[in-house]
Amino acid sequence: MIPLYEAALFLQRFCEERGWLHSFIGGLALQRWSEPRYTHDADLTLLTDFVHDEAYTDALLTTFPPRRPDARAFALRHRVLTVRHPNGVPLDIALGDLPFEAASIARSSLWHAAEGCELRTCCAEDLIVHKAFANRDQDWVDITRILQRQGAKLDLPLIERELIPLLALKEQPENLDRLRQLIARHLR
Repeated sequence: MIPLYEAALFLQRFCEERGWLHSFIGGLALQRWSEPRYTHDADLTLLTDFVHDEAYTDALLTTFPPRRPDARAFALRHRVLTVRHPNGVPLDIALGDLPFEAASIARSSLWHAAEGCELRTCCAEDLIVHKAFANRDQDWVDITRILQRQGAKLDLPLIERELIPLLALKEQPENLDRLRQLIARHLR
């Protein structure tokens, strides 16, 4: 098994053994819903709450070495724990608690990534939401590729319902227009 999948599967099993709700986003989910591209790390959303974030973080740090000396404090402040699997693969674990994150995890499903490796990933629609919210140049390239590959199978109203409140929080409503332009160019 390739090291990325080995690390992701190990992290997933760690979460499952504790009954923690989670799903992979980012590059791993992109391999499922788009044209595969190189990714060196695994990004996971872990459904926590603001009250018990320390317990989740501390439990993860008992098994996964931190990638920065202040990983615990960073995670509690910025809601992302940056650790590493023992094989060296970087793992970014978002401590999720937004309604969108809970809904995204609820919509997630298992993907047969490789022999003996089924990973829980977000759905294609939620991956688009994550990427439009992140708003990096590569995210828009990724969105285009998801649109091209998934086409009419996408639930476009779901994407808008989930994205609009997130963009309002970030004060970037123009990202919705950019997404609509890509949809018009590639799906209609």
